[in-house]
Amino acid sequence: MESSHPETQLFINGAWRNSSNGSRLEILDPATDEIVGYVSSAAIPDLDEALAASSAGFDMWKATPAIDRSGIMRRAAAHLRDSADTTALHMTSEQGKPLAESRMEVMAAAEIIEWFAEEARRSYGRLIPARAAGVTQMAMKEPVGPVAAFTPWNFPINQTVRKLSAALAAGCSIIIKGPEETPAAPAALVRAFEKAGIPAGVVGLVYGDPAMISEHLIASPIIRKISFTGSTAVGKHLAALAGRHMKKTTMELGGHGPCIICADTDVKAAADLLARAKFRNAGQVCISPTRFLVEAPVFDEFLDHMTKAAKSIKVGSGLEEGVQMGPLANRRRVSAIEELLADAVALGANITAGGARIGSKGNFFAPTVIANVPASARIMNEEPFGPVAIINPAASLDDAIAEANRLPYGLASYGFARSARSIERLGLEIVTGMTSINHIGLGLAETPFGGVRDSGYGSEGGSEAIGDYQVTRFVTQRAV
Repeated sequence: MESSHPETQLFINGAWRNSSNGSRLEILDPATDEIVGYVSSAAIPDLDEALAASSAGFDMWKATPAIDRSGIMRRAAAHLRDSADTTALHMTSEQGKPLAESRMEVMAAAEIIEWFAEEARRSYGRLIPARAAGVTQMAMKEPVGPVAAFTPWNFPINQTVRKLSAALAAGCSIIIKGPEETPAAPAALVRAFEKAGIPAGVVGLVYGDPAMISEHLIASPIIRKISFTGSTAVGKHLAALAGRHMKKTTMELGGHGPCIICADTDVKAAADLLARAKFRNAGQVCISPTRFLVEAPVFDEFLDHMTKAAKSIKVGSGLEEGVQMGPLANRRRVSAIEELLADAVALGANITAGGARIGSKGNFFAPTVIANVPASARIMNEEPFGPVAIINPAASLDDAIAEANRLPYGLASYGFARSARSIERLGLEIVTGMTSINHIGLGLAETPFGGVRDSGYGSEGGSEAIGDYQVTRFVTQRAV
């Protein structure tokens, strides 16, 4: 199956156009290393035009009744669904994930838009009982202002649509700085809103030099809110920039997902479920289970099941029928994983499946299982962000929880157990923003999505998300 790839332009003030200086970047297919398209790279004049448009768009959008905002969003969801097949083709040719996963991401994005469209109609303030007769006290929720959103390449629509939908539901305008590696899918998302009738200036989309764009947008007095998904190091830098200008921020940063397997669980069922979660999108998932901490009595059994599962996965181009895992998104990921594995093996770890690049063309890497990894190994302390399952024995649940909480990250965690007491402890004692026990249940539109500690703050899901795009104003008045 082939994709006729578009040249992705900037979307500024309601119009698609090239950058003012004609600059553009190559887009590579990670399965073939071939150029499949180009994306316009914004210059400072383009950003200034986008900022001015966003300021005017905010004035218009915040005055638009919530029911009308909701209607436009619902129409955008319908347009996105209509484009699902084409959008999925473009996503796979740019990012590499299997076509079925790309299409699932598009359809899930439409659901997220619809959910936030309903939240737009249910954003309430409150009346506060007054201490004196004739006094009214009101706490009002208002949109914070124009938003600058920075989105990653691993889920080019999913991570964009959460920011976009929450901002629009709250009444904010937004400038999206999309990922240069995977630009066509975010552009398709924005095009759906354009078709739905979003007013000019309410949504902007730019690509280009990340450092230049982030520093220019964050410093602008027009921008009042920053939302970023990416690495902890970059997130801390952007949060510091935002702090200099007193800008509200949401940070969805890196993780190193612990998964505790208790001795009383159904080991094979847990391994089957976790293998699918681990190797989805070639492990390039911020909430991917990564450190598997297995109670000693079932360690060998769990390792055996995960090893067999990894070896059975069909790897290839995401456009090929039956492929279960595509390539890594870029060569940087291949090199990084090779270095992490070599370090772990040198320290005594043993690889039971995979462990090497596949072929010389594209960025394919075998689904990998590595066991008995010392805590001092880099891969135990740095997020691998790839198809690597680290499986270590734990002497007890106490030891497993201690290891789960050892790192400063706190995004997602998982646990499998039958004992009511163990289930309770997994939910209460693992310090992460999200914990899923005995199933994979994270990332739904209606549930909170975000981390704690070095994994960030704020939510990009659930009713909590819209609040991050609002400010509370208090007004008190007395009848005269």
